[in-house]
Amino acid sequence: MKFSLFVHMERSDLAKPHSELLRELGELVLLAEQAGFETAWIGEHHGMEFTISPNPFINIAYLAAKTSRIRLGTGTIIAPFWHPIKLAGEAAMTDVIAGGRLDIGIARGAYSYEYQRVFPGLDAWGAGQRMREIIPAIRGLWDGDYEHSSEFWQFPPTTSSPKPLQEPYPPIWVAARDPNSHDFAVANGCKVQVTPLASGDDEVASLMQRFNDACAAHPEIPRPEIMLLMHTFVAENAADADRLSQDLSNFYCQFGAWFQNKKPVHQGILEPLSAEEIAAMPQYAPDKMRQNLVIGEAHEVVARLKAYETLGFDQYSIWIDSGLSHARKKKSLQLFIDRVMPAFI
Repeated sequence: MKFSLFVHMERSDLAKPHSELLRELGELVLLAEQAGFETAWIGEHHGMEFTISPNPFINIAYLAAKTSRIRLGTGTIIAPFWHPIKLAGEAAMTDVIAGGRLDIGIARGAYSYEYQRVFPGLDAWGAGQRMREIIPAIRGLWDGDYEHSSEFWQFPPTTSSPKPLQEPYPPIWVAARDPNSHDFAVANGCKVQVTPLASGDDEVASLMQRFNDACAAHPEIPRPEIMLLMHTFVAENAADADRLSQDLSNFYCQFGAWFQNKKPVHQGILEPLSAEEIAAMPQYAPDKMRQNLVIGEAHEVVARLKAYETLGFDQYSIWIDSGLSHARKKKSLQLFIDRVMPAFI
Protein backbone atom coordinates (compact mmCIF):
# COMPACT_ATOMS: atom_id res chain seq x y z
CA MET A 1 0.00 0.00 0.00
CA LYS A 2 1.44 3.35 -1.07
CA PHE A 3 1.19 6.47 1.05
CA SER A 4 0.24 10.00 0.06
CA LEU A 5 -0.43 13.35 1.71
CA PHE A 6 -3.64 15.39 1.42
CA VAL A 7 -2.71 18.92 2.46
CA HIS A 8 -3.94 22.51 2.17
CA MET A 9 -3.14 25.94 3.43
CA GLU A 10 -5.55 26.75 6.28
CA ARG A 11 -5.80 29.46 8.89
CA SER A 12 -8.03 30.83 11.63
CA ASP A 13 -5.75 33.74 12.50
CA LEU A 14 -5.88 36.57 9.97
CA ALA A 15 -2.57 37.89 11.30
CA LYS A 16 -0.71 34.93 9.80
CA PRO A 17 0.23 35.81 6.18
CA HIS A 18 -0.67 33.53 3.31
CA SER A 19 2.97 33.64 2.18
CA GLU A 20 3.96 31.88 5.40
CA LEU A 21 1.24 29.26 4.88
CA LEU A 22 2.57 28.65 1.37
CA ARG A 23 6.09 28.12 2.68
CA GLU A 24 4.76 25.64 5.26
CA LEU A 25 2.82 23.79 2.56
CA GLY A 26 6.03 23.33 0.59
CA GLU A 27 7.88 22.13 3.68
CA LEU A 28 5.33 19.38 4.38
CA VAL A 29 5.30 18.21 0.76
CA LEU A 30 9.10 18.11 0.61
CA LEU A 31 9.14 16.05 3.81
CA ALA A 32 6.67 13.62 2.24
CA GLU A 33 8.73 13.40 -0.94
CA GLN A 34 11.94 12.68 0.96
CA ALA A 35 10.14 9.89 2.84
CA GLY A 36 9.01 8.21 -0.40
CA PHE A 37 5.35 9.22 -0.44
CA GLU A 38 3.62 8.54 -3.75
CA THR A 39 1.54 11.72 -4.14
CA ALA A 40 0.69 15.07 -2.58
CA TRP A 41 -2.96 16.05 -3.10
CA ILE A 42 -4.33 19.62 -3.27
CA GLY A 43 -8.07 20.30 -3.56
CA GLU A 44 -10.18 23.21 -4.80
CA HIS A 45 -12.08 25.55 -2.48
CA HIS A 46 -13.38 29.09 -2.67
CA GLY A 47 -14.01 31.95 -0.27
CA MET A 48 -12.93 30.18 2.92
CA GLU A 49 -9.79 30.41 5.04
CA PHE A 50 -10.74 26.97 6.36
CA THR A 51 -9.29 25.48 3.15
CA ILE A 52 -7.29 27.84 0.93
CA SER A 53 -6.91 26.64 -2.66
CA PRO A 54 -8.88 28.55 -5.32
CA ASN A 55 -7.05 26.74 -8.14
CA PRO A 56 -5.04 23.63 -7.21
CA PHE A 57 -3.12 23.76 -10.50
CA ILE A 58 -1.38 26.92 -9.25
CA ASN A 59 -0.37 25.20 -6.00
CA ILE A 60 0.82 22.17 -7.97
CA ALA A 61 2.91 24.27 -10.35
CA TYR A 62 4.52 25.93 -7.30
CA LEU A 63 5.23 22.54 -5.72
CA ALA A 64 6.48 21.07 -9.00
CA ALA A 65 9.34 23.58 -9.01
CA LYS A 66 10.35 22.52 -5.49
CA THR A 67 10.08 18.74 -5.91
CA SER A 68 11.48 16.17 -8.31
CA ARG A 69 9.80 12.80 -7.76
CA ILE A 70 6.54 12.95 -5.82
CA ARG A 71 3.38 12.96 -7.91
CA LEU A 72 1.11 15.96 -7.53
CA GLY A 73 -2.65 15.54 -7.65
CA THR A 74 -5.82 17.58 -7.55
CA GLY A 75 -7.74 16.27 -4.61
CA THR A 76 -10.15 17.35 -6.02
CA ILE A 77 -11.22 19.62 -8.88
CA ILE A 78 -14.88 20.68 -8.48
CA ALA A 79 -16.21 19.63 -11.88
CA PRO A 80 -19.22 21.98 -12.26
CA PHE A 81 -17.00 25.03 -11.68
CA TRP A 82 -15.01 24.30 -14.86
CA HIS A 83 -15.58 24.36 -18.61
CA PRO A 84 -14.13 21.23 -20.26
CA ILE A 85 -11.85 23.19 -22.59
CA LYS A 86 -10.47 25.26 -19.72
CA LEU A 87 -9.97 22.21 -17.51
CA ALA A 88 -8.30 20.15 -20.24
CA GLY A 89 -5.90 22.96 -21.12
CA GLU A 90 -4.95 23.96 -17.59
CA ALA A 91 -4.49 20.35 -16.51
CA ALA A 92 -2.31 19.63 -19.55
CA MET A 93 -0.19 22.73 -18.96
CA THR A 94 0.29 21.70 -15.34
CA ASP A 95 1.33 18.20 -16.39
CA VAL A 96 3.95 19.71 -18.70
CA ILE A 97 5.22 21.97 -15.89
CA ALA A 98 5.33 19.03 -13.47
CA GLY A 99 7.26 16.83 -15.88
CA GLY A 100 4.43 14.33 -16.23
CA ARG A 101 3.71 13.98 -12.51
CA LEU A 102 0.07 15.17 -12.49
CA ASP A 103 -2.84 13.11 -11.22
CA ILE A 104 -6.34 14.57 -11.63
CA GLY A 105 -8.91 13.97 -8.93
CA ILE A 106 -12.42 15.15 -9.83
CA ALA A 107 -15.50 15.51 -7.63
CA ARG A 108 -18.92 17.07 -7.76
CA GLY A 109 -18.14 19.30 -4.76
CA ALA A 110 -19.85 19.26 -1.42
CA TYR A 111 -20.15 22.67 0.20
CA SER A 112 -23.44 24.44 -0.48
CA TYR A 113 -21.57 27.57 0.67
CA GLU A 114 -19.46 27.32 -2.50
CA TYR A 115 -22.37 26.34 -4.75
CA GLN A 116 -24.26 29.48 -3.69
CA ARG A 117 -21.34 31.72 -4.58
CA VAL A 118 -19.77 30.11 -7.65
CA PHE A 119 -22.80 28.40 -9.23
CA PRO A 120 -26.08 29.67 -7.70
CA GLY A 121 -28.91 27.16 -7.93
CA LEU A 122 -26.63 24.14 -8.32
CA ASP A 123 -27.50 21.07 -6.28
CA ALA A 124 -25.62 17.83 -5.63
CA TRP A 125 -27.46 15.95 -8.39
CA GLY A 126 -26.69 18.55 -11.05
CA ALA A 127 -23.08 18.73 -9.90
CA GLY A 128 -22.72 14.96 -10.17
CA GLN A 129 -24.16 14.92 -13.69
CA ARG A 130 -21.68 17.60 -14.77
CA MET A 131 -18.83 15.53 -13.37
CA ARG A 132 -19.98 12.56 -15.45
CA GLU A 133 -20.06 14.70 -18.58
CA ILE A 134 -16.75 16.49 -18.11
CA ILE A 135 -14.51 13.43 -17.74
CA PRO A 136 -15.03 11.94 -21.24
CA ALA A 137 -14.97 15.51 -22.62
CA ILE A 138 -11.47 16.33 -21.33
CA ARG A 139 -10.16 13.01 -22.64
CA GLY A 140 -11.66 13.82 -26.03
CA LEU A 141 -10.01 17.25 -25.99
CA TRP A 142 -6.64 15.68 -25.20
CA ASP A 143 -7.12 13.29 -28.15
CA GLY A 144 -7.89 16.35 -30.29
CA ASP A 145 -10.46 17.63 -32.80
CA TYR A 146 -13.18 16.80 -30.33
CA GLU A 147 -16.72 18.12 -30.73
CA HIS A 148 -19.11 18.12 -27.81
CA SER A 149 -22.86 18.51 -27.72
CA SER A 150 -24.59 17.33 -24.57
CA GLU A 151 -26.72 18.54 -21.70
CA PHE A 152 -24.33 21.00 -20.09
CA TRP A 153 -21.68 21.97 -22.66
CA GLN A 154 -21.63 22.39 -26.42
CA PHE A 155 -18.64 23.39 -28.55
CA PRO A 156 -17.27 22.73 -32.08
CA PRO A 157 -14.22 20.55 -32.79
CA THR A 158 -11.45 21.61 -30.41
CA THR A 159 -8.02 20.31 -29.41
CA SER A 160 -6.51 20.98 -26.01
CA SER A 161 -3.46 23.19 -26.24
CA PRO A 162 -1.16 22.10 -24.83
CA LYS A 163 -1.64 18.36 -24.58
CA PRO A 164 -0.52 16.50 -21.44
CA LEU A 165 3.01 15.16 -21.23
CA GLN A 166 1.72 11.79 -19.99
CA GLU A 167 0.35 9.46 -22.65
CA PRO A 168 -2.42 8.99 -23.32
CA TYR A 169 -3.52 11.12 -20.35
CA PRO A 170 -2.78 11.86 -16.69
CA PRO A 171 -4.51 9.39 -14.37
CA ILE A 172 -8.05 10.48 -13.48
CA TRP A 173 -9.45 9.73 -10.03
CA VAL A 174 -13.14 10.05 -9.15
CA ALA A 175 -14.20 10.91 -5.61
CA ALA A 176 -16.86 8.27 -4.99
CA ARG A 177 -19.28 7.56 -2.19
CA ASP A 178 -22.57 6.13 -3.53
CA PRO A 179 -22.63 2.94 -5.63
CA ASN A 180 -23.47 4.87 -8.82
CA SER A 181 -20.30 6.94 -8.50
CA HIS A 182 -18.20 3.81 -8.02
CA ASP A 183 -19.85 2.23 -11.05
CA PHE A 184 -19.26 5.33 -13.19
CA ALA A 185 -15.60 5.50 -12.19
CA VAL A 186 -14.86 1.85 -12.90
CA ALA A 187 -16.86 1.79 -16.15
CA ASN A 188 -14.90 4.79 -17.40
CA GLY A 189 -11.47 3.46 -16.47
CA CYS A 190 -10.93 5.96 -13.65
CA LYS A 191 -9.22 5.38 -10.34
CA VAL A 192 -11.26 5.90 -7.16
CA GLN A 193 -10.81 8.10 -4.10
CA VAL A 194 -12.93 7.43 -1.01
CA THR A 195 -13.17 8.93 2.46
CA PRO A 196 -15.36 7.87 5.38
CA LEU A 197 -14.83 11.34 6.92
CA ALA A 198 -15.43 10.61 10.62
CA SER A 199 -17.75 7.61 10.20
CA GLY A 200 -15.22 4.94 11.20
CA ASP A 201 -14.11 1.56 9.98
CA ASP A 202 -17.57 0.15 9.21
CA GLU A 203 -17.88 2.87 6.57
CA VAL A 204 -14.36 2.09 5.31
CA ALA A 205 -15.39 -1.52 4.72
CA SER A 206 -18.66 -0.41 3.10
CA LEU A 207 -16.82 1.90 0.70
CA MET A 208 -14.54 -0.95 -0.34
CA GLN A 209 -17.56 -3.21 -0.86
CA ARG A 210 -19.16 -0.62 -3.15
CA PHE A 211 -15.93 -0.47 -5.14
CA ASN A 212 -15.66 -4.27 -5.34
CA ASP A 213 -19.28 -4.50 -6.50
CA ALA A 214 -18.54 -1.98 -9.26
CA CYS A 215 -15.48 -3.95 -10.36
CA ALA A 216 -17.52 -7.17 -10.42
CA ALA A 217 -20.14 -5.47 -12.59
CA HIS A 218 -17.46 -4.60 -15.16
CA PRO A 219 -15.22 -7.66 -15.51
CA GLU A 220 -14.04 -6.39 -18.90
CA ILE A 221 -12.36 -3.39 -17.21
CA PRO A 222 -9.00 -3.93 -15.46
CA ARG A 223 -9.38 -3.24 -11.74
CA PRO A 224 -8.42 0.39 -11.11
CA GLU A 225 -6.57 1.61 -8.04
CA ILE A 226 -8.52 2.79 -5.00
CA MET A 227 -7.28 5.31 -2.44
CA LEU A 228 -8.50 5.75 1.14
CA LEU A 229 -8.31 9.26 2.62
CA MET A 230 -8.47 9.65 6.41
CA HIS A 231 -7.34 12.07 9.09
CA THR A 232 -4.27 10.39 10.52
CA PHE A 233 -2.09 11.55 13.40
CA VAL A 234 0.67 9.73 15.22
CA ALA A 235 0.95 10.53 18.93
CA GLU A 236 4.01 10.29 21.14
CA ASN A 237 1.98 8.81 24.00
CA ALA A 238 -1.57 8.32 25.26
CA ALA A 239 -1.85 11.88 26.59
CA ASP A 240 -0.78 13.25 23.23
CA ALA A 241 -3.42 11.08 21.53
CA ASP A 242 -6.06 12.54 23.85
CA ARG A 243 -5.00 16.09 22.94
CA LEU A 244 -5.13 15.25 19.25
CA SER A 245 -8.61 13.77 19.66
CA GLN A 246 -9.84 16.99 21.26
CA ASP A 247 -8.26 19.09 18.51
CA LEU A 248 -9.80 16.98 15.75
CA SER A 249 -13.15 17.21 17.52
CA ASN A 250 -12.87 20.99 17.25
CA PHE A 251 -11.91 20.69 13.59
CA TYR A 252 -14.83 18.43 12.69
CA CYS A 253 -17.32 20.66 14.47
CA GLN A 254 -16.07 23.48 12.24
CA PHE A 255 -16.25 21.13 9.25
CA GLY A 256 -19.85 20.28 10.09
CA ALA A 257 -20.77 23.93 10.50
CA TRP A 258 -19.36 24.78 7.07
CA PHE A 259 -21.45 21.98 5.57
CA GLN A 260 -24.61 23.18 7.30
CA ASN A 261 -23.95 26.65 5.83
CA LYS A 262 -25.92 28.35 8.59
CA LYS A 263 -23.20 30.32 10.40
CA PRO A 264 -22.06 33.83 9.40
CA VAL A 265 -18.69 34.09 7.66
CA HIS A 266 -16.51 37.19 8.05
CA GLN A 267 -13.33 37.69 6.03
CA GLY A 268 -13.47 34.01 5.06
CA ILE A 269 -13.62 32.79 8.67
CA LEU A 270 -16.62 31.09 10.23
CA GLU A 271 -18.15 32.72 13.29
CA PRO A 272 -17.01 30.78 16.39
CA LEU A 273 -19.27 27.95 17.48
CA SER A 274 -21.11 28.17 20.79
CA ALA A 275 -20.93 25.45 23.42
CA GLU A 276 -24.53 24.57 22.56
CA GLU A 277 -23.72 24.19 18.85
CA ILE A 278 -20.77 21.94 19.65
CA ALA A 279 -22.91 19.83 22.00
CA ALA A 280 -25.42 19.42 19.16
CA MET A 281 -22.76 17.48 17.19
CA PRO A 282 -22.04 14.49 19.48
CA GLN A 283 -20.81 12.50 16.47
CA TYR A 284 -17.69 14.68 16.64
CA ALA A 285 -17.00 14.27 20.36
CA PRO A 286 -13.34 13.54 21.23
CA ASP A 287 -14.00 9.88 22.06
CA LYS A 288 -15.65 9.44 18.65
CA MET A 289 -12.66 11.04 16.95
CA ARG A 290 -10.30 8.72 18.81
CA GLN A 291 -12.35 5.73 17.63
CA ASN A 292 -13.25 6.75 14.07
CA LEU A 293 -10.16 8.63 12.89
CA VAL A 294 -6.65 7.17 12.84
CA ILE A 295 -5.24 8.78 15.98
CA GLY A 296 -2.89 6.97 18.31
CA GLU A 297 0.59 5.81 19.05
CA ALA A 298 2.58 4.27 16.22
CA HIS A 299 1.64 0.66 16.95
CA GLU A 300 -2.06 1.57 16.94
CA VAL A 301 -1.76 3.39 13.63
CA VAL A 302 0.16 0.49 12.07
CA ALA A 303 -2.58 -1.96 13.12
CA ARG A 304 -5.34 0.20 11.59
CA LEU A 305 -3.45 0.67 8.33
CA LYS A 306 -2.60 -3.02 8.05
CA ALA A 307 -6.33 -3.74 8.21
CA TYR A 308 -6.96 -1.26 5.37
CA GLU A 309 -4.20 -2.84 3.33
CA THR A 310 -5.82 -6.25 3.85
CA LEU A 311 -9.14 -4.84 2.61
CA GLY A 312 -7.42 -4.06 -0.69
CA PHE A 313 -6.65 -0.34 -0.68
CA ASP A 314 -3.81 0.55 -3.04
CA GLN A 315 -3.04 3.97 -1.60
CA TYR A 316 -3.58 5.50 1.83
CA SER A 317 -3.65 9.28 2.05
CA ILE A 318 -2.97 11.15 5.28
CA TRP A 319 -5.45 14.01 5.59
CA ILE A 320 -3.37 16.46 7.60
CA ASP A 321 -5.71 19.49 7.52
CA SER A 322 -6.78 19.86 11.14
CA GLY A 323 -6.47 23.37 12.51
CA LEU A 324 -3.25 22.26 14.23
CA SER A 325 -0.13 24.38 14.11
CA HIS A 326 2.43 23.71 11.42
CA ALA A 327 4.86 22.43 14.05
CA ARG A 328 2.36 19.84 15.32
CA LYS A 329 1.48 18.68 11.80
CA LYS A 330 5.15 18.31 10.95
CA LYS A 331 5.83 16.42 14.18
CA SER A 332 3.02 13.94 13.50
CA LEU A 333 4.12 13.46 9.91
CA GLN A 334 7.70 12.80 11.01
CA LEU A 335 6.48 10.25 13.56
CA PHE A 336 4.50 8.56 10.79
CA ILE A 337 7.60 8.42 8.61
CA ASP A 338 9.87 7.14 11.39
CA ARG A 339 7.58 4.76 13.25
CA VAL A 340 4.75 3.70 10.90
CA MET A 341 6.14 3.51 7.37
CA PRO A 342 8.88 0.98 8.22
CA ALA A 343 6.13 -1.57 8.95
CA PHE A 344 5.08 -1.37 5.27
CA ILE A 345 8.45 -1.77 3.56
